[in-house]
Amino acid sequence: MTGLKEPLRGQSGDRYPLFLPLGERAVTVSFGDTIDEETNEAVIRVADSLRDHPFDGFEEAVPTYRSLLILYDPLVTSGDRVEQVVAERFAAAEQAARPARRWHIPVYYGGEAALDLESLSAEKGMTQQELIALHSSAEYRVFMIGFAPGFVYLGGLPGQLHVPRLPKPRQLVPAGAIGIGGQQASVNSVAGPSGWRFIGSTPVRLFDPKRAKPFLFAAGDLVRFEPVAEAEASELAVRVARGEAVVQPELVA
Repeated sequence: MTGLKEPLRGQSGDRYPLFLPLGERAVTVSFGDTIDEETNEAVIRVADSLRDHPFDGFEEAVPTYRSLLILYDPLVTSGDRVEQVVAERFAAAEQAARPARRWHIPVYYGGEAALDLESLSAEKGMTQQELIALHSSAEYRVFMIGFAPGFVYLGGLPGQLHVPRLPKPRQLVPAGAIGIGGQQASVNSVAGPSGWRFIGSTPVRLFDPKRAKPFLFAAGDLVRFEPVAEAEASELAVRVARGEAVVQPELVA
């Protein structure tokens, strides 16, 4: 695969990256007008480059599906200089250089968190086991983290499982709940309100402020869900409560 030497082009023909100043200390860089892996990969590569080799005045880079928010100190650098640096980093990005991490996440498709498993199976005209098999057969990509600390937005949900969110969100869904919303999948990082459909839960904690790295996942990671029985999920939950790391990622070239 070749490096990203030419600007990306959106469906409208616009050339990317596009720079949108946000006040005197931030700029949003848009890398495209569609949600796809290539655009998201460009976002992540530039964000990683800025974090690993920050320019003078750099403060933070926040990646999303197709754009990157960059915060900087206006007493040290300028918006024009930030745009110049980002354009250089984008042109120098090498697509084949960044390995991905793949996580295998245990999921119990049942219990209190499986709030929509029965109704969603009926809605889709399949048995619960067929829905579980389809959901766990896919490989998902972490496109971005947001909404709540460590909450992941996952692409790769099989088309048969695409479903609108609830018209009225539930007020409390537990941490670890496995969700479906529109064309996306998710894992609740903390307990809170949600309009997503939920079909199970994992004992793995996506967010733990006591860990050296509080967020388990990062944008660009790959995720596979592995069905486990209720007893195994309960045993893993005990180990997680003791502070054990029950999952480790594998590197994928």
